[in-house]
This record gives sequence, structure tokens and C-alpha cells, in this order.
Amino acid sequence: MFIIKEHIVPIGISEIRLIDYALSIFPEIPTRSAMKKAISRGEIVVNDIHEKSGLWISSGQSIKLIDLELAPPKPLDLPLEVVFEDDHLAIINKPSGIEISGNKYFTIQNALVSNLGISTQADALKWARPVHRLDRPTTGLLLVAKTASSLANLGHQFENNQVHKKYRALVAGRIDDSGELNTPVGGKESYTKYNCIGRCRSLKTDWISEVDLYPETGRRHQLRIQLADFGYPIVGEKEYGDGPVLKGKGLFLSSLELSFTHPYTRVPVTFSIDAPIKFDSLMKKEQLRWEKSNGSID
Repeated sequence: MFIIKEHIVPIGISEIRLIDYALSIFPEIPTRSAMKKAISRGEIVVNDIHEKSGLWISSGQSIKLIDLELAPPKPLDLPLEVVFEDDHLAIINKPSGIEISGNKYFTIQNALVSNLGISTQADALKWARPVHRLDRPTTGLLLVAKTASSLANLGHQFENNQVHKKYRALVAGRIDDSGELNTPVGGKESYTKYNCIGRCRSLKTDWISEVDLYPETGRRHQLRIQLADFGYPIVGEKEYGDGPVLKGKGLFLSSLELSFTHPYTRVPVTFSIDAPIKFDSLMKKEQLRWEKSNGSID
């Protein structure tokens, strides 16, 4: 057993239960049901005491995420694109349609077992662990820890907004060239900056805009909720807003860039990938369909 991460509740926190607060500080556990089970198993402790999910949180409490070194994941034979790997961490390109972790067999956590090597460091994890979460339909860069110290360090960087992320999305409508999304998510202040990098006409939505998104906070479903609230739902969005859903195409949202400090070398690093091919393909197809129906445009 070892401590993955410790958090001290700051002054001003009140009227929130352990399960809800833990979800906001431990992105390693992505869902409410998974968090409830983690608390029940004793993986979350408050002041070193095994508490219940409904405990009221107060300032000054120590909340720890503990690795009980339970049974390892069942290896899933699913090839993953490994963008980078060393003895401390890895970056993979997550495909769409798969959960990061959970009670299902078909998860990224299980697939990591057959795609990454075990670290040779003294504090090597028995199996690599995702440090943060991406929604099931979202694609792109996922940061994975291979040692206990890397897991704790990278988790701390995420908690303190020291990991900088860039996403790419296609949204319904003609969004402004640049701006900020600041609608609250889950009752919490949330901020995202964006730049529009391209547009095309569309018979479905009149316009489709291609945007780069820079979230400054890390709320669950933040980009999807804020864009829908702003009136520009992501293409393929089924839960928020009324974005056009294209059969078999999925959600047009991808994590393209991660910048952080390497937990061992302490050197700032940046990893990036190209947007999925389907982004460019859809825009060209929609523009062509528009032109065939309405004639060429300037």
C-alpha cells in the first residue's frame, strides 16, 4: 500500500460531501460510481480514517488517495498508438468509444497492460495508470504514469492547473474568431479560451467551425457543456445541446497537445499530434455538398 496523492482542503470549502469533493481533486477516478466504490474499498481516506461517501468536508482535512495494490487489470488485446514512453510515463493516443477505466473489461486501463512496459524504477507501479480522464467518445492524448512518484507528481500538476491542454473540435454554427467560455460547470467556475481556425458551409447547420480550445480549468465534460451553452454544440454531441449527430462518425473532439513538467527530469515537455483525419474530411464533404446545392461561394 502507498499514497498516490494527498490533498489538504483549503479555507473556504464547505457544504460538500466527500464523494463530490473527491471527484474534483482526484481525476484518476473518473466517475461517481467508481469514486463511491473507491471510498468503500478504503482507497480514499480523510485524516487517515476510512470515512463514508456522505462525510461533510471541511477546511484543513487531509484527503489521501491510496493504492491498495489490489488485483491487476485483465490484459485487453487492443493495440494503442504509443506517442511517447520512458521509464516514468507514457503518452497514448486514445481511440474513440472506450472508457478510461471502470468495471468493464473493454477499457484503456486494461489495454495499457499489453501496450506498455513495466518501469525498472524502484517505485514502479505494477501496471501503468492513467493520470487524468478523457470522455468515452473523445480521442487524443492521454497521460499515463508508470511509477508511484510520477503518478503523484503528475496528479499534483493537474490539480494545480499546471498541465496545459489543447483540444480541437468541430462545432455547429459560425463561431467568433476568438473568445472565452466562462459559463460554470457543475456549479463551479470554469474557463476555456478558443480560437477559430477554419469554417465551412453546411446544409445541416449553415456553418461548421473548426476551433482550438484551451481549457484553464478541468471540470468534467467542460468543453462539451460550455460550447453547448454558448450555442455552438460539438458535432456528434448527444448529451448537451443539439449538435448534428452523424451516424458512425462519433464526437468531433480530440486532445491534440499536452504540456507539463516531466516528473523525473523536471524539464518542461510538450507532446502533440495531428487532428483525426475525419475532421478535415467532414469539412470538405460539407462544403462540397453546400456548393452543389447552392452554387460556389466566395
